Amino acid sequence: MPHADIHMQLTKKHGHIALFGANLIFGLNTPISRTIIPEIIDPFSLTFLRLAGSTLLFWIISFFVKKEKVPFKDIVMLFFASIFGIVLNQIPYITGLSMTSPIDASLVTSLLPIITMLLAALIIKEPVTWLKAIGVLVGASGAFILIMNSANHHGKGSFTGDLIILSAATSYALYLTMFKKIISKYSSVTVMKWMFLFATILSYPVLHKSVIETSFSSLNGSVWLRIGFIVIFATFISYLLIPVGQKTIRPTTLSMYNYMQPVVASLVAVGLGMDTFGYEKIVSTVLVFAGVYIVTQSKSRAQIELEKSENKAK
Repeated sequence: MPHADIHMQLTKKHGHIALFGANLIFGLNTPISRTIIPEIIDPFSLTFLRLAGSTLLFWIISFFVKKEKVPFKDIVMLFFASIFGIVLNQIPYITGLSMTSPIDASLVTSLLPIITMLLAALIIKEPVTWLKAIGVLVGASGAFILIMNSANHHGKGSFTGDLIILSAATSYALYLTMFKKIISKYSSVTVMKWMFLFATILSYPVLHKSVIETSFSSLNGSVWLRIGFIVIFATFISYLLIPVGQKTIRPTTLSMYNYMQPVVASLVAVGLGMDTFGYEKIVSTVLVFAGVYIVTQSKSRAQIELEKSENKAK
């Protein structure tokens, strides 16, 4: 095998490991966040802590890694990437979640890979192969089984809330599809220090009222430990890992890892005694990972074009 192929294989492997790690943490974040919002801390205040805390961490770590010169035109691109990837994803999601049921929110969010697949086909002409479509649907079926079998489904969903969450998922799908080139150009630290800085500044006017009304001094040590996990692991570290996947993995495949989150959250709930381990969890877990594997086996546009050119040459 040529050296270039080995390098590509290694980078893709690193991309899959990074995405697995990021979505594992995101899955843990769901039950941990739910222990403190909205009863202990307002969701908007928590969002501010996530954004501001991560911005501070990204800028601090940037002084200890290799400096990268980012021209103004690329800073503008990162500004728009922050809007689609963070601002229009985080704030609408929390707003929608406050209006609808967690079950509805999970179902709508699980549409992300399907939206990403369609947008990737429209924007970057990534082919929708039968294998890819089957993989997405297999993974979706796994997530749907798990979500629909979630215990204690109280409260009704809201059509408006569901639409707002759908807009958040669509915004993130656009980010995955449209900004791969700029994300691939720089290190994760460089990309995220700018994106989180812009996101914090743009989001603050919306979050301001909640922030000033929250009594942070009244929060106890246990709550601050959970906030620390959410800021350091579920935001800072996870968002360091995602660009590694964006550099090496196609948008639809990347978004498929989203299906891991309800699986992880469900397993954590079982571990904490909040839920029971039934056959549906085994089936859904197998379907989710089978779906991810099938999508990774689908052909990229480059592979299809190479095959066409080889066939013409024969």
